[in-house]
Amino acid sequence: MLELFMQPETWVVFATLFALELVLGVDNVVFISVLCERLPLHQRKMARNLGIALAVAARIGLVFSISWVMSLTQPLLTVGDLSLTGRALIMIGGGAFLLAKSGKELWSWLTQVETHHSTHARTGIVVVLLQILAIDAVFSMDSVITAVGLTKEVPIMVAAIVSSAIVMVLIVEKVNKVVNEYPGFKTLALMFLVLLGGLLMAEGFNLHINKGYVYFAMAFGMVMELCHIQLRKKQLQHAKAMSQHVVLPEISQNRLLNQS
Repeated sequence: MLELFMQPETWVVFATLFALELVLGVDNVVFISVLCERLPLHQRKMARNLGIALAVAARIGLVFSISWVMSLTQPLLTVGDLSLTGRALIMIGGGAFLLAKSGKELWSWLTQVETHHSTHARTGIVVVLLQILAIDAVFSMDSVITAVGLTKEVPIMVAAIVSSAIVMVLIVEKVNKVVNEYPGFKTLALMFLVLLGGLLMAEGFNLHINKGYVYFAMAFGMVMELCHIQLRKKQLQHAKAMSQHVVLPEISQNRLLNQS
């Protein structure tokens, strides 16, 4: 195995897979952060870390069952002129679940509907972790199939997955903090998940849409939100300066009256 990682072409493949897993990791981190908001505050960090661990385990499991994953690319069901494979059915089902879940969360967020945490905290965590595991399996399907097209070496795939998981653990708290601190980012995150759900369903029905357009649109939305945050800070600073400018002359007048 050591000789494998001493070859230059191995590192090229590893870098490609690592970048692919990082993109997948962004999707997972956003979804995990949104789902864990349903849990009590003291359980969220543990749930996020367990969710990432389960996501990594699911991807590694798919890598080691690669023959089964590749069999999902064979036609399984024909509806008219449309041939559906096992992969397509998984993408349609997973996309529908993600679309329904994220759409429900977005509606709840926009209408300010208060949600109550489960009275049985353990049951709540289990449900959240199962949802994370199910969606990550759907997310991972394409990445594993793509990885097989790049290399047949399982150690390289596992190394890329584990490396991306380390990055996910390092950024998940920061992403969660930003999403919760700024409402605009949470809205963007939920809309991003809604779009991903729609994309997964479209891919299941053989409607291929370039995901780059979605990522570009979300990146543009993030830049706009950053501009809005900076503008709000500027307005607050201006309002604070104006209030100080009004208060200071009043204090000076009171002092003059007292002296006289």
